This record gives sequence, structure tokens and C-alpha cells, in this order.
Amino acid sequence: MSKKDDKHWPPTCSAALLHKRAELYQSIRLFFAEKGVLEVDTPILSQSASCDVNLDSFSTTFNQRPYYLQTSPEFAMKRLLASGSGSIFQIAKSFRQGESGRYHNPEFTLLEWYRVEFTMADLIEEIVELLMNCFNENLSFSSVSYERLFHRYTNINPHEATIEELLAYAASEGNPEMASVCGDSLSNCLDYVFSQYIQPKLKSNLVYIVTDYPVCMAMLAKLSDDLSPTAKRFEVYFRNIELANGYEELTDASEQQQRFQQELEERQGVGADSMPMDRYLLAALEKGLPNCSGVALGLDRLLMLMTNAASIDEVLTFPINRA
Repeated sequence: MSKKDDKHWPPTCSAALLHKRAELYQSIRLFFAEKGVLEVDTPILSQSASCDVNLDSFSTTFNQRPYYLQTSPEFAMKRLLASGSGSIFQIAKSFRQGESGRYHNPEFTLLEWYRVEFTMADLIEEIVELLMNCFNENLSFSSVSYERLFHRYTNINPHEATIEELLAYAASEGNPEMASVCGDSLSNCLDYVFSQYIQPKLKSNLVYIVTDYPVCMAMLAKLSDDLSPTAKRFEVYFRNIELANGYEELTDASEQQQRFQQELEERQGVGADSMPMDRYLLAALEKGLPNCSGVALGLDRLLMLMTNAASIDEVLTFPINRA
């Protein structure tokens, strides 16, 4: 046994955190049981993977065929919804390559749930209720559009912005390297500017519900019916940490296939591996996904916020360097 083994065998979280996580899971299950939302379990391994250019999947093989560890349980859960499951939730292990740091671990835990016949506004009300229940205190919430926040801090309208305009803004802030990070992707440039120059300025005492994203930033969401449409997507931020991401879900199979193809072309443009799009999901959408809204919430990050942990390692048993 090496000295490293002797030092790194214990968990990085405390015994108190083990109990806190167990209590959190119990409270979540009670929350949804009281609302009649069914807990489900879906496979971690899949023959398909997310086509999102910003997500890299872990892969393995079975019977000489490639399989992928899920980056979220979304696609499988939508197949259940199309089969008539009704509203469902899941506490699921998810996996993403290349994500490790203060707020990231390649293996992490998501709470994902879908509410049939809920609009985005309905689901936002429910996530507010859940967070109030988890923190057991009166949190202060601020619902604000993506456009309003973006313009407030950058004086740029994100729905009309060009890549060149966003690169120029980053350069004016002393960051000329954004082009090498984001490439020719407008959505990546918008996300980069938001994460670097807006998210750090959010008030730490408020839970922000950021709504109505640019169309290019929501490949799985419905669009609004406005003359200048926005995506029916929202994100939740608390203490400058991105906590949850939700949509009023796209139900059109043809439109979803076109969006998957667009993502695959983006991957090809940046030299990323091509991923097999989920044909089973497309078949489920063709059969008929009920009108619904869904959200994925990072439970490890939620535990960090609930316990004032400085790093995700403090709420995990064995992060990647001890796994």
C-alpha cells in the first residue's frame, strides 16, 4: 500500500453530510409522494447519447457495440412519459467527461422531474416550493428574463447579438481568448459572456429564476409564439451557482430531429466525435409526448448550498480522485 492509498481511502465528506444527504432524499421523495408524482428508474447505459456539442459522454462496449453513460436521464424519462406514465421524477447518477473542479465531478447526482400539462410558469412555482422546503426558510426569489439580465450588465441584446459583437465585448473586458474557447457557436459565446460577466454579479441573497432564453440556447424546449420568439427555458441560480435547468418540453418529433442534426453539424465543425442521436426518443415523440415541463436540479450543488460547503468534494463520498 502506498502512502497515497493510505491518505486517500477515507471519504471526503463527513458523517454528518452522509446523514444530510439521506435526509434530503427522504424529503424530496415525500414532497413528490404528496403530489402524486411517481418515482421511476431508468438505465444509465444507452445505445445513444446527447448530441450537445458541450457535452462529452463516457462510453463502453457490450457485445462489440458502443454504449454511453447518460449525461442526464432526460431521454429515457421522456420515453416513459410518451408511454403514459404520467408525472414522474428520478434521483439519478449522471456522467460527463471533462467536468471536474470546485462545482463539478464527472459523476454526479441529478434530481429530474416532469409534470404533465404543466407550463413553464407552473413548474417554476413548484421548484420554488421545493427549494423553500429543502432550505426550511423563507428564501427571496427574483424572476427575470435572460434578455433583461444580459442587457443590464453588458448593454447587449442577446436575441440580436452577433458572435463578433460578443467577442468584441469580451476583448473590451480584457479577454481576447474567448474565440478560441467558443469557436463559431453563438450559443457558446452567449453562455461564456453570461458565466464570466453576469453570473458573478448576481446578488448572493437572491434565488434567481432566469427565463426566456435565446432560441439558439434550447435544443429541447418549445419556443414562444411571439413575433420575436424566445425559448421556453429557465435556469435557477443561487449564490452565483447554477442549480437547475428546465424547459417547457418540445413535443414535435420532426423539429427535434432537425435540432439534433444541427447539434451534430456543430460537433463536426469543432472536430468533436459524432454521437448517435436517440432514435427511440424520436419514435416516442412521434407516438406523442404529452404537453409537459421538466427540470434537472443538481443535488450535489444543492447540498453544497444547504451546508455552506466550499467545494463539491465536501458533499461527495469519493470524488473522482478517490473513486
